[in-house]
Amino acid sequence: VKTLTLLRHAKSSWDDPVERDLDRPLNKKGHRAAVAIGRQLHALGLHYDWVIASPAVRVRETIDSLEAGYARPLEAHYDRRAYLASAPALLELIHATPDSADTLLLIGHNPGLEELVLLLVPDRDEDLERDKVEEKYPTAAIAEIALDIDSWVAATPGCGRLLRFVRPRDLDPALGPDRDH
Repeated sequence: VKTLTLLRHAKSSWDDPVERDLDRPLNKKGHRAAVAIGRQLHALGLHYDWVIASPAVRVRETIDSLEAGYARPLEAHYDRRAYLASAPALLELIHATPDSADTLLLIGHNPGLEELVLLLVPDRDEDLERDKVEEKYPTAAIAEIALDIDSWVAATPGCGRLLRFVRPRDLDPALGPDRDH
């Protein structure tokens, strides 16, 4: 069994006048949310053998803040193909993960991450966590998926089981929508 955790970058700032979307930084709420998610990952005792991340500034800053809460470094492999990637493109990155890694953390963007969860996890009536993902995959949310596979290349649609879906607002209501920075 392999475990895949998907993390959407934290809330970015649209107030900064950057020339490229790739360069957009996090806002204050985004930094706070990433620290809170990092603390939650630490509290759950989760670890990652391999980390793939989009090279976007907002992803890099998410990792910095996540590490502050997680209390350990995440040695991310930055891959341009993860930037704004579709679910099929993300699946290709997963397939290329070394089989020596049993746990993979993939940090990127929507809609690709949400689509990937919905692709890997079959729709079952009783799966309320999957319904939350389908409703909205907010910034800094994590989805942890168990894959009944021995090799990452065997990851295929429907092979996953959603273990947890944690949104920043689940940890602190002030990190939810419709709040100020």
